[in-house]
Amino acid sequence: MTNKSSVFFANSENGAYDELMAQETVTNAQKRLLDRIKRTGPMTAGHLAEMLGMTDVAVRQHLTVLERDGRVRQERRPVQGRGRPSMVWSLAPGADQVFPDRHADLTVDLINAMRREFGEEGLARIVAARADEQIDRYGADLPGTHAPLESRVQSLAAQRTAEGYMAEVACEEGGGYLLIEHHCPICPAARICAGLCAAELDVFRRVLGPDVSVERTAHALAGEARCAYLIQGASQEPD
Repeated sequence: MTNKSSVFFANSENGAYDELMAQETVTNAQKRLLDRIKRTGPMTAGHLAEMLGMTDVAVRQHLTVLERDGRVRQERRPVQGRGRPSMVWSLAPGADQVFPDRHADLTVDLINAMRREFGEEGLARIVAARADEQIDRYGADLPGTHAPLESRVQSLAAQRTAEGYMAEVACEEGGGYLLIEHHCPICPAARICAGLCAAELDVFRRVLGPDVSVERTAHALAGEARCAYLIQGASQEPD
């Protein structure tokens, strides 16, 4: 891989990068709190402490951390009769990462079912349709080909980060940029459908513009730690 002179991390408004980085930080006590809220529904901190045999102080400390990480949120419970409204804690979208799911298995099963039902040609058409949808989605947010290449690449990295790819952009000493993806959320599907990776490379080329070359220089499915793409303007391509 070529040398890098500087690195820029892609941020997204929904904090996807931060959530991915925090996936493994939940303690056993915090998992117990999340599990209880999942099973019972919104609860006050006092009720949680009582049910789990913890102190109010400990529960509130854990809830503060979980709220910061986007896993729980406070809600005001409507008053029934007299008295002050109480604040209850409920699960936020970030809590989904803590609970087991079978999304990857389902995706693999669906791809295998499509291959059996429609054959390789039919599966290829489905992959191509997905790529067209990606192009429309990315194209709506990326600056046009009149914008500097760095701006286009940074916008693409932000889009990919929002989708869970943990993307960053590195400036290359010889010119151009390296788009690095530290995580592949579709890896199980890509292992059994190579067309997905080929389609994504084509998507990058089409959304960045005809004046840009894109070459994959590292590939997670080939056993490397991450995927990386060398992106250069037409004037920067080697002879």
